[in-house]
Amino acid sequence: MAGRNIKVLLVEDNPGDVFLLEEFLKEVTTVVVDLMPVERLSEALNYLAKELFDVILLDLSLPDSQGLETFVIAHHEAKATPIIVLTGIDDETLAIRAMQEGAQDYLVKGQVTGDLLVRSMRYAIERQRADNALRQSEERFRVALKNSPIFVYNQDCELRYTWVYNPSDGLTVEEILGKQDLDIIPVEDAQRLTTIKRGVLTTGIGTREEISITIKDTTRYYDLTVEPLRNESQEVVGVTCASIDISERQAALRERKLAEEKIREQAALLDVTTDAICVRDLNNQIILWNKGAETLFGWLATEAWGKNASELLYDEPSPEIEAALLQVLSKGMWQGELTKLTKSDKEILVASRWSLVYDEQGKPKSILTVDTDITEKKHLEAQLFRAQRLESIGTLASGIAHDLNNILTPILAGAQLLPLKFPDADERTRHLLEILEINARRGADLVKQVLSFARGVEGKRITLQLRHIIVELGKILKETFPKSIEISTDVPQDLWMVSGDSTQLHQVLMNLCVNARDAMPNGGSLTISAENLLIDENYARMNLEAKEGTYTVITVSDTGTGIPKEILDRIFEPFFTTKDVGQGTGLGLSTVVGIIKSHGGFVNVYSEPGSGTSFKVYLPAVEGMETLTPEELPPQTGHGELILVVDDEVAIQEITRTSLETHNYKTLIASDGIEAIALYAKNRDKISAVLMDIMLPSLDGLTAIRTLQKINPQVRIIASSGLMSDNKLSAVAAIGVNTFLSKPYTVNELLLSLQKVLS
Repeated sequence: MAGRNIKVLLVEDNPGDVFLLEEFLKEVTTVVVDLMPVERLSEALNYLAKELFDVILLDLSLPDSQGLETFVIAHHEAKATPIIVLTGIDDETLAIRAMQEGAQDYLVKGQVTGDLLVRSMRYAIERQRADNALRQSEERFRVALKNSPIFVYNQDCELRYTWVYNPSDGLTVEEILGKQDLDIIPVEDAQRLTTIKRGVLTTGIGTREEISITIKDTTRYYDLTVEPLRNESQEVVGVTCASIDISERQAALRERKLAEEKIREQAALLDVTTDAICVRDLNNQIILWNKGAETLFGWLATEAWGKNASELLYDEPSPEIEAALLQVLSKGMWQGELTKLTKSDKEILVASRWSLVYDEQGKPKSILTVDTDITEKKHLEAQLFRAQRLESIGTLASGIAHDLNNILTPILAGAQLLPLKFPDADERTRHLLEILEINARRGADLVKQVLSFARGVEGKRITLQLRHIIVELGKILKETFPKSIEISTDVPQDLWMVSGDSTQLHQVLMNLCVNARDAMPNGGSLTISAENLLIDENYARMNLEAKEGTYTVITVSDTGTGIPKEILDRIFEPFFTTKDVGQGTGLGLSTVVGIIKSHGGFVNVYSEPGSGTSFKVYLPAVEGMETLTPEELPPQTGHGELILVVDDEVAIQEITRTSLETHNYKTLIASDGIEAIALYAKNRDKISAVLMDIMLPSLDGLTAIRTLQKINPQVRIIASSGLMSDNKLSAVAAIGVNTFLSKPYTVNELLLSLQKVLS
């Protein structure tokens, strides 16, 4: 009633009583009452026919009506409007009779106060509203039960039926009321029902169970809910029950379970394979999911059963999937390569075979899918194709260079002989001969670069220390490169020796530095660093060109424009260039590859558009090392510490897991930042350290690291990346991570990094 006036119809013929009631109401300032006084019942009935009131104050002794009849007439016309009877002390018995007929309350004249009057009116209004709501609720309940299959009933403490609605099994209400379960259903079923209901009577706690009742050799199944029935003192005086016939659902469920069990029995042997095997019905709902599928896709069988296969394994519908489905339905089988998603939203490539499964009547009932993970195989194939393509181009370039040398040799010789044959030639002629010789030499130099790519230029190989070449090169670059480019070198004193041609290796580093300069037209940072690296079997598996053994690694990093991903695989091809015409031949990087391959090494490149490029040159180390390095010392094994490995490359996940578990560590694997955060939050107290790749899908490594630090400020993190640019190192250091592991890394490097963060 808050927020509006109370509208009251006062039916009273005594002016004194009317005046007193009006005065009482004026005393109560917490509520505003609109009072409409009338003296006769007929006047009251006229108002009730035209207006709505919140409450009626009714005197039973009126000029045109007397006694209980006054209330009966008013109550009939007032319908849902609550009536409070006004009575004298002598009429209290009459007032009580009026309440029995439906009055909400009564007030004795002479004992009324303003507060009492308002409380009574409010109580009458609220009680009337509650009664109306209850009646509406009961009506809705009655209609709902009438149109539902629910059998509802109450039983007393002796478990005799006291109220029944909507009985089932052909029984009538009359046949059930007053009886017990033993009187109407078989003994065995009745005893089971009695045990359930006695338990509720004893404990006062409701229960829900599935039961069966057998009548005339027919068994029906019911979903039974039993709740305690309590009186106003909260004492348990019986039970109230609701029973739903679920026989058809149970039959369908049993049939489905039998079918699923049969499929699982037939497919039990398939769990020993590493292939992912899935059976789905013609509505695409998964009904079988083997251990191989759990391992490959990350979803447990209990998570996959009943799910839509397309929603679980694909990001969005594709023409390839629709074509495969049409073919398997029309021809009975299909096979091909598909990209699917794992539970961590990582894309994997699978060789997929689909077969249509038929029922006993020869009708299609499901589709059997067998998936083999070929992600790593395709990655290695791509590396192999790239190497074969470069080898083919090199063979072609070698043949062309041979012919060009044959052509250029007489041209260059003639250009050098003609000035001797014609010593008196005029200045114009001598200038033309000079131009001829210069350009013949340029052509010969160009052929040498082609040959250095094609088969490597043979030179004088000596055991040398690359530190001296790098230091000397750094001085030259600082003198010749623009001042806007900051040159820095970082070479350890104990760098291992290599066998090589110092001139050719100097050319390699100069070519890389010139490319770095051209990538930073507005200035930036150029860093030349070196390190010792022991490549083991795990590392060699990550890189097709790597072999086990000791290497010296030179890294040339810039903060320039970076290389777009779509051309990264072509930058080592001869004559491929992104520079303008006249600014480059496209032979610089192909020459680098040719020289390094002739030295028994290989080159890797890591780049990110807008964040710079990092070239890594790997050269086999030789005897004659100045000092021993920590890499040569046996690595310390772990003590069962749990390491969270976060990387989106499946091959790196598996190699790192194997490396750590071989050295007495335990691992958890996450494929992106979101999964890493979820795993860490769940296993925070168990995880000792986190190996975090910086470049991740969904949520990048830096953001994931910041989130982990919010969860646990003392979290130990090793950052990892294939592109170790100054900007990236600074960003990692800025959030408090000082241990960085450059990809690809060896087992020793990984273990040493862990020893560093765990000590």
